[in-house]
Amino acid sequence: MLNSTNERGGAIYPKDPPAKPTANAATASAGAAPRALLPVVLLALATVVSAIASLNVALPEIARDTHANQTELQWIVDAYALTFAAFLLPFGALGDRFGRRRALLIGLTIFGAGSLAAMFVSDPAALIALRGVLGLGAALVMPATLSILTTTFDSEHRERAVALWAGIAGASAILGLLAAGLLLEVGSWQTVFALNVVLASTAIVSVLKQVPESRHAKGARLDPVGAAVSALALGALVAAIIEGPQRGWTDGFVLGGFAAGLLGLALFVVWELRHPAPLLDPRIFRSAPVTGGALSLFVQFFAFFGWIFLALQYLQVVQGWSPLVAALCLVPMGMAVMGTSRAAPTLVAKAGIARVAPVGLGLLAAGMGVLSLLEPGSSYWLVFAGVLLTGCGMGLATTPATTAIVEGLPRAKQGVASAMNDLSRELGGALGIAVLGSLLADRYASGVAGQTAGLPEPAAEAAMSSVAAAQQLAPSLPDGANLVAVAQASFADGLSLALSVAAIIVLGTAFAVTALLLHAKQPAGDENERRVDVHESVSRAA
Repeated sequence: MLNSTNERGGAIYPKDPPAKPTANAATASAGAAPRALLPVVLLALATVVSAIASLNVALPEIARDTHANQTELQWIVDAYALTFAAFLLPFGALGDRFGRRRALLIGLTIFGAGSLAAMFVSDPAALIALRGVLGLGAALVMPATLSILTTTFDSEHRERAVALWAGIAGASAILGLLAAGLLLEVGSWQTVFALNVVLASTAIVSVLKQVPESRHAKGARLDPVGAAVSALALGALVAAIIEGPQRGWTDGFVLGGFAAGLLGLALFVVWELRHPAPLLDPRIFRSAPVTGGALSLFVQFFAFFGWIFLALQYLQVVQGWSPLVAALCLVPMGMAVMGTSRAAPTLVAKAGIARVAPVGLGLLAAGMGVLSLLEPGSSYWLVFAGVLLTGCGMGLATTPATTAIVEGLPRAKQGVASAMNDLSRELGGALGIAVLGSLLADRYASGVAGQTAGLPEPAAEAAMSSVAAAQQLAPSLPDGANLVAVAQASFADGLSLALSVAAIIVLGTAFAVTALLLHAKQPAGDENERRVDVHESVSRAA
């Protein structure tokens, strides 16, 4: 997917075959394309990436307005992340085969239409379904944006374009949080979806004017069975994890979901090993650097997106801060990521991947550990210390992980390396929201149960569903203030449990990644040339 060149002109990433010209190809000349096309593609990318996190700011208001419980709030967020991750690889192949511009337009249309429909629903189930629709659109858009840049721009402009793409992909989540926080200061949660509609509509008009069509000359081979099996398996696993706290971990639906998910993943591996053009070839995990890098990225985004999901609820429903203030609290984390990610390539070149990667994961684990100490009424400085450590850890850990994947595969498979990088991030985020959210939901419900024992059943169920529901119910109860205090304390207790588990997982991963990378062997080829080329590529992207 990604193209770059070294000082001697050798390609690190294999170039696609020449794109088929279309009526719009005139706009893709080396002079015109970099100026007119780049902002359009980056706008499309920012539109779908910002939606991963932006709705988290509105969750307390959504809970109050739609009466969604904690499990339904998890689904509202994770339906987008899960469908995004599950269809990222197959939809990228569809774009390569049938046209990247076409995939971009269809994806933006689906994303915008789903967002428009979401503005007019008040039922959590409908909102969950529409967020899944948005995820399908995003899975068409994101791979198309990078493919368009790498096949349209000449070598002189390509590296800068890819670096900007990487920057927007990283910064859009924080920008989405801030934009949503500002909108919620003056409007309702529906305004977050209205922003999606405006961005998608603007991007569609711009794509029609500026983006030429391109496709793989021979047509990318598809693997519909592998795509379907993997999507069903991941969906079953996430459903079991999210529904466990509400239904009970021994419930037939939950146990069936775990069984179906594990069986589906096993069938997926068997199918991919036999398929002539697999969606994801399991054999790539024979490479220790690929396994280590993918594991590191998966766990990083597992902790990161799980924390974002929990943090914005904690800051609003427990601390009582506004949506905008809650979003601003996380800005230092984004600044730390950007600062340390700039230094990471130099550190990797001097100290090596196997030394820098565990340091980054260790800092991330420390950040999760500090944030697990949060209680009702905790000082912002505790939040600041935790998000600063988290941001520094992410900045230092992401570059070595990406470099490990790139170095662990031969040049002929660098498209696979790029896909593996994206999939590890999105899948880790989806499962992080599911697992950490379920740990919190389970601890919250058990903590509030004692306080609701004497309430009528409907009131007790409402209070146990979410802090927002308990706060709404409190004014009508004689002991309402105490119910709110217990609910907030129970939420903080669940947050502590979830982030403690995240810290342990990240720390354990640091040891595993260190072992994998220390014993890694370089693939065949010119090792010194490869190190220089990969370092230059990662430096520019960071």
